[in-house]
Amino acid sequence: MFRTVFVFDVYNRNAVHAQGGDRQKYRPVHEISNVCTTSDPVGIVRELRPAEVYIADLNRLQGQGEPNINFDVIRGVSELSKTMLDPGISSFEDVAGFLGLAEHLVLGTETASLDSITKIAAAYPSQINVSIDKKNGNILSSDPLMPKDPLEIVKVLNGLEINDIIFLDMDMVGTSAGFDAQFLSLIADVSDHNVLLGGGVRDVEDIRQLEAIGIKGALVATGLHNGSIPIEMVR
Repeated sequence: MFRTVFVFDVYNRNAVHAQGGDRQKYRPVHEISNVCTTSDPVGIVRELRPAEVYIADLNRLQGQGEPNINFDVIRGVSELSKTMLDPGISSFEDVAGFLGLAEHLVLGTETASLDSITKIAAAYPSQINVSIDKKNGNILSSDPLMPKDPLEIVKVLNGLEINDIIFLDMDMVGTSAGFDAQFLSLIADVSDHNVLLGGGVRDVEDIRQLEAIGIKGALVATGLHNGSIPIEMVR
């Protein structure tokens, strides 16, 4: 069954809407949404009742504010919905501070090295999702050992006991600009894990196309907020 995952970023305890990866321009969700009357993360999940949620903790990812400022609202969301959380993990030692906040932790190439991903996946089998982060056409990573080719990263991840792979195209986030179906089909063919797409998903037809090429799920926000994707699809 194809998974349509409701996604939002949390900044200073509020849900904000991502657009094009420029985090300085993110706005409270209720200002742009046709379906949310609040930007309180717990309130949103109570309103929309999504089966699955992806949260990025922007305070942690940007190193701003108190490190645990969003923890109670993330925990509140996790009590209502199956949740995956990207809190900007960069090292093995980081993980212990986030266990119990969400069902799965997301390790993004933006912050985590290949070595850290390997060690964490070994210690916490099937509790980790890995996000291959792309921005400005390139893999977003400061690790010199991280392959530049996403397909090569997928091949490395095939040897790890992780849950899902997320291909996150940050340039496409919030743009409803579509995606490269041929490339994503290659990713799905090479991967031994389920692959989810984040960024560019416009509507129901896009979701059908992704399912047809072997992608197992999509992270959605803009299409849900503007009505192109029915709320029922995330429930």
